[in-house]
Amino acid sequence: MLKKKSISASKASLVLFLCQMISALDVPLDSKLLEELSQPPTITQQSPKDYIVDPRENIVIQCEAKGKPPPSFSWTRNGTHFDIDKDAQVTMKPNSGTLVINIMNGGKAEAYEGVYQCTARNERGAAISNNIVIRPSRSPLWTKEKLEPNQVREGDSLVLHCRPPVGLPPPIIFWMDNAFQRLPQSERVSQGLNGDLYFSNVQPEDTREDYICYARFNHTQTIQQKQPISVKVFSAKPVTERQPVLLTPTGSTSTKVELRGNVLLLECIAAGLPTPVIRWIKEGGELPANRTFFENFKKTLKIIDVSEADSGNYKCIARNILGSAHHVISVTVKAAPYWITAPRNLVLSPGEDGTLICRANGNPKPNISWLANGVPIAIAPEDPSRKVDGDTIIFSHVQERSSAVYQCNASNEYGYLLANAFVNVLAEPPRILTPANKLYQVIADSPALLDCAYFGSPKPEIEWFKGVKGSILRGNEYVFHDNGTLEIPVAQKDSTGTYTCVARNELGKIQNEVQLEVKDPTMIIKQPEYKVIQRYGQVSFECIIKHDSTLLPAVIWLKDNNELPDDERFLVGKDNLTIMNVTDKDDGTYTCIVNTTLDSVSASAVLTVVAAPPTPAVIYARPNPPFDLELTGQLERSVELSWIPGDENNSPITNFVIEYEDGLHEPGVWHYQTEVPGTQTTVQLKLSPYVNYSFRVIAVNEIGRSQPSEPSEQYLTKSANPDENPANVQGIGSEPDNLVITWESLKGFQSNGPGLQYKVSWRQKDVDDEWTSVIVANVSKYIVSGTPTFVPYEIKVQALNDLGYAPEPSEVIGHSGEDLPMVAPGNVQVHVINSTLAKVHWDPVPLKSVRGHLQGYKVYYWKVQSLSRRSRRHVEKKILTFRGNKTFGMLPGLEPYSSYKLNVRVVNGKGEGPASPDKVFKTPEGVPSSPSFLKITNPTLDSLTLEWGSPTHPNGVLTSYILKFQPINNTHELGPLVEIRIPANESSLILKNLNYSTRYKFYFNAQTSVGSGSQITEEAVTIMDEVQPLYPRIRNVTTAAAETYANISWEYEGPDHANFYVEYGVAGSKEDWKKEIVNGSRSFFVLKGLTPGTAYKVRVGAEGLSGFRSSEDVFETGPAMASRQVDIATQGWFIGLMCAVALLILILLIVCFIRRNKGGKYPVKEKEDAHADPEIQPMKEDDGTFGEYSDAEDHKPLKKGSRTPSDRTVKKEDSDDSLVDYGEGVNGQFNEDGSFIGQYSGKKEKEPAEGNESSEAPSPVNAMNSFV
Repeated sequence: MLKKKSISASKASLVLFLCQMISALDVPLDSKLLEELSQPPTITQQSPKDYIVDPRENIVIQCEAKGKPPPSFSWTRNGTHFDIDKDAQVTMKPNSGTLVINIMNGGKAEAYEGVYQCTARNERGAAISNNIVIRPSRSPLWTKEKLEPNQVREGDSLVLHCRPPVGLPPPIIFWMDNAFQRLPQSERVSQGLNGDLYFSNVQPEDTREDYICYARFNHTQTIQQKQPISVKVFSAKPVTERQPVLLTPTGSTSTKVELRGNVLLLECIAAGLPTPVIRWIKEGGELPANRTFFENFKKTLKIIDVSEADSGNYKCIARNILGSAHHVISVTVKAAPYWITAPRNLVLSPGEDGTLICRANGNPKPNISWLANGVPIAIAPEDPSRKVDGDTIIFSHVQERSSAVYQCNASNEYGYLLANAFVNVLAEPPRILTPANKLYQVIADSPALLDCAYFGSPKPEIEWFKGVKGSILRGNEYVFHDNGTLEIPVAQKDSTGTYTCVARNELGKIQNEVQLEVKDPTMIIKQPEYKVIQRYGQVSFECIIKHDSTLLPAVIWLKDNNELPDDERFLVGKDNLTIMNVTDKDDGTYTCIVNTTLDSVSASAVLTVVAAPPTPAVIYARPNPPFDLELTGQLERSVELSWIPGDENNSPITNFVIEYEDGLHEPGVWHYQTEVPGTQTTVQLKLSPYVNYSFRVIAVNEIGRSQPSEPSEQYLTKSANPDENPANVQGIGSEPDNLVITWESLKGFQSNGPGLQYKVSWRQKDVDDEWTSVIVANVSKYIVSGTPTFVPYEIKVQALNDLGYAPEPSEVIGHSGEDLPMVAPGNVQVHVINSTLAKVHWDPVPLKSVRGHLQGYKVYYWKVQSLSRRSRRHVEKKILTFRGNKTFGMLPGLEPYSSYKLNVRVVNGKGEGPASPDKVFKTPEGVPSSPSFLKITNPTLDSLTLEWGSPTHPNGVLTSYILKFQPINNTHELGPLVEIRIPANESSLILKNLNYSTRYKFYFNAQTSVGSGSQITEEAVTIMDEVQPLYPRIRNVTTAAAETYANISWEYEGPDHANFYVEYGVAGSKEDWKKEIVNGSRSFFVLKGLTPGTAYKVRVGAEGLSGFRSSEDVFETGPAMASRQVDIATQGWFIGLMCAVALLILILLIVCFIRRNKGGKYPVKEKEDAHADPEIQPMKEDDGTFGEYSDAEDHKPLKKGSRTPSDRTVKKEDSDDSLVDYGEGVNGQFNEDGSFIGQYSGKKEKEPAEGNESSEAPSPVNAMNSFV
């Protein structure tokens, strides 16, 4: 009985071995062997069972098979023999069973529809393919239909039917518009599984005439288009809200059958206003984790890879604020047949036994039937060696004629399985596949493996001999493997020699010899040693080796496990490494590696670079590593570690660093655990569960750290539930329809046990909803799809492992993804507070329409135009952001008397919402800025001419100008103040009846209806009534400005040893003048500490000269302003002196003339004062007054307050005594009747020399109507 069992076991092992060898025939280890072995056919490639072909292309039906001898092929069509020779359109590929049906040359694909089956046959059997159903694909056109426009009331539901043509395979449906843009879908509007477009409720924006359904047929790569559907939404106020009603499926219940392994798709689409939200549950159970997905805004439930366990009732619930509706779908999972045990090829020797097993399952349970060589086994030729027992065929005492191919067919109403398995009965003498005299080389004391790959049927017995005539090898020093390999676990030098492998079975015997050589191991007999070297010294590491004389060693050096630096200081010798001129960066570990073709050895040493000590008596070094580590007092969460310190090498150990390795989670990685003072050699360590601890200790002194100690013994702590849950749990949506839950994963040692996972749970906050949970692998993120836009969720993440759960986690609040706000703020109102400030109000946007975290509101405002100038300019929009739920804000910095527009937008985390309608508002008038300039010219004995420019910023409608002036005596005391109001359209004025030789100070500003603006001041002097010496005089004040300083220069004519000073201030400012004293009698001075880009006014004075000062000059600081140049050609002393003498003589003559005729002047003045209307005040030559005005023009060069241009060019009247220029001004002052109007009107043209005065910018001059 025992012997019989032994024989059966031997046969089973032989069958297993032969099966392995037959499968190994696919790999041509020995081509001669493969050519000689016979094998029944095996189908290697075939077309799919349901084969849909493109009717425009050739049909290729694949059938490939292998076997020895090569198989021949035949086909059946619809169960009968298919004679391909009789059909010119059908050919079979050479050495193949693949059919090619020529459709492109006139064949019709429809003519070749049917069920095809391929048979591959040789002398050892026949294998058959599956039934291959050939069907050409179809992409029919849409049937024409008249589509009526859809008139829908706002808020009602709507279904647009697609009804695509029936194609093969079914088409893919999508909706687009005329511009071939996909129609946007949302919770409200979505496409159903049947292709229809569903509107839960329609909105005005749904009105359009180009709803087009497209059907794409992938096989023929064509797209068919339905006629456009028109939808018009009409408003009906008020819009009635409705509770949910299911559009599909209808009724309260329905059924669904799905096959095992397929994807289960369940759909619920509901109508209602507001738009309902869909939720899915499984009655009496939970939705399967990791296989459940929600699509189409949670309207579709998708479960992949379904099984029978997924059968049950699935409920969809549609809910809005008015109520809910639900539908129950009863799902039944059926199964097409699937393999439990598919039959496998069987290789037997004559006289052996074997079985073919075919086991399949399905729902309903499949029927099992057998075929032999493609024929039902019931009518196949009888074989006395086989017996059919249901799903098993039993073979006993097989002979070579028993070789055949058997087919197992498992079928039920949902499909079938077909498998070929051959029985191959072989009688083969032994063959050895290992090459003869193969040489094996190993290192002494290492294993040696000698191959003897063999084949034979029945399975040969293998024996090994050493030497040609040696005895058979036996004993514990050898290991004999089933594949024939001889293993010598510890090869020695005396193991060298010839080994013979003998394979024999009842059909024959064969042997093969191999050679074994055992080499001496490679050794480093002098290893590199630890070195401490002073900086800039020289160090050498030795690496002397001993090796087998027949092996060629290769020596390489590494620094810190990397290649040596590419530096000529590193010299590699035959058995050493020398480093010249050592630096601090050479500090590290140096390794010598010796490689041969059979082995490799290495040794390392540390180089420590230290600074040169003051005396060479003591050498300091890093401490030696601690040793003799011991673990005691092992508990679940703690252990005590002790050690013995190494040599401190003349530098006391300051502390010990303890590191640990987790051999379970991070082998080879050492982590910091703790550190203790250098006087302590034991420490109590806290441990975590489920960690395989090893510890090592590093000593530290002032020189550095020692090498780590040898690791302690390992200590594996017990597993436990996780102690903690993930931290930093958050829920933030990345898209409007999802919720991304993230957390910080636990570290390896925090898992406390195997199988770390996370239970992620969520539910919508403030909704009667159950927790939805999934268990995920050790990741840090989970995405919940199909969520409503920006709703709060309660979230919790709990850690678990194979032992259980962590403590209940705390809940956090997250939100699903934000979307751009839907509406703009309403009821935007603007309240203008003053001319530069306004307050804007708006109604807050409902939080539901914000669709995200409310960040605040943005106010966009811009100036449209100035109301005074009526000129448009480039629109520069300004933005003010008001954080939080603020509903008002202030708009500062507005320009007076201007028209503005603004709009308001709500902002969330996704971005800005739509803008409110533009709101127009206007700012009232304000006070104007100061006049752009004020010039005083043409001084006479009793008059001055004033010219000015309008304000740069009028800030309203100018009503008038206000001029105030008062005399200043020699002691700088101010006289009575006179005020004059001037019409707004004037730009010049002649002041009469002034005192001669008197300095006046003028204050000038503009007015609007709101009030007076800032004023500008100026000083001027009337000329004297007798000839005065020309000196003293300060003239030609020029400036050369840079960024923060300016060079001031001037010309002085007068007594020697004058003490000058420079006064300056910001142009247009009311601040007092700043004064700087000039050292010595220099005619230049540098003003420092100025502000870049600022306009300044400046004047020069002389101390002790009755406070005499020059006229003002204006300059502006800025980057690299070029210095102003003086035209020397026109400013020579000689020319100036001669002009001055000529002018003095002329002035003396004129003064004498005036003195003589002075009595005729005053009656005219009295007449002028008595009449307010200048039109009835003719001035005739016999009055004697014309000479007065003419004299004023003639005396123009004598004004003391005259200013020179800023470019230092001389005015025409300063360099030429011709009276032509002055005469032009007088001639232009007469009417046709000869009356003189010069005192009432400005100059018609601006004189060239006066158009670029030193302290004002040029400006057009307007006529003045009257002066009293």
